[in-house]
Amino acid sequence: MDIRGQYREDSRVPERYTVHFSMFRLSLQRLLSLSHGGGGSYIMQSVRGIQTPRKLEGKVALVTASSEGIGLAIARRLAQDGARVHISSRNQQNVDKALQELKKEGLDVEGTVCHVGKKEDRVKLVDHVMQKFGGVDILVSNAAVNPFFGNILDATEEVWDKVFDINLKATFLLVKLVAPKIQERGGGSIVIVSSIAAFTAFPALGPYNVSKTALLGLTKVLAADLTTQNIRVNCLAPGFIRTRFSSILWKNETLYNEIKLKLGISRIGEPEECAGIVSFLCSADASYITGETMMVAGGGYPRL
Repeated sequence: MDIRGQYREDSRVPERYTVHFSMFRLSLQRLLSLSHGGGGSYIMQSVRGIQTPRKLEGKVALVTASSEGIGLAIARRLAQDGARVHISSRNQQNVDKALQELKKEGLDVEGTVCHVGKKEDRVKLVDHVMQKFGGVDILVSNAAVNPFFGNILDATEEVWDKVFDINLKATFLLVKLVAPKIQERGGGSIVIVSSIAAFTAFPALGPYNVSKTALLGLTKVLAADLTTQNIRVNCLAPGFIRTRFSSILWKNETLYNEIKLKLGISRIGEPEECAGIVSFLCSADASYITGETMMVAGGGYPRL
């Protein structure tokens, strides 16, 4: 057998194994025909000359805080894998810039401004998705803030309110709005973006760490309660990823080198490296996965 799974004329397979052999050969051909496009995305596959659809073909995805960084990478990957994607950001200029970038790549995307901490913005966001795409199958909740840096005992009540209003409460309230829309389509997937800080507290980011840990609990509760609606809920916990949000860490060479010592893969991660796992979780390939948290952290901070 050569590397492409083509068996030579003189190959002999016992008759009683013919069915198993044929199944193995087809599986191998499917695996080897899986091509990769830009940013690691899957493109149309060919199995014995038959075109098969991309894994999110026909799905509609809503991704919050998706004009840059991890959110933009996720939006791009979902669209590359066949979904029609709606992005959002608090800033209209950022939305316009991201839409222009994605549409130049031939991706099916729309977008609007949304401050997830405001009820009226959340309602308008969902209404806009329904107007543009007629439904929604996938929600990726990525919005987060961190207005505080210091000893946790110095964090004011206002700081705690802002962090939990955006990072936790707004996530739940958006799920509450979107889940019925997903149910109308027969079910789907929700991915909540947490952080490695949920497992290992980052110094001086006390309220943020706590809010990200709370998202793990929210994921488990939602997963249990939404299973009857055929909605799976999972969580992404990115590690040390190159984004504007984390630039205070990777732009300082001394701090960067210290962090790399804690990682199994001794480098900073890229936003695109968080996107593939989200696309997987939103696809039929993950149909038996719910209530789980997937870490993308370069082997750092391992857990059982």
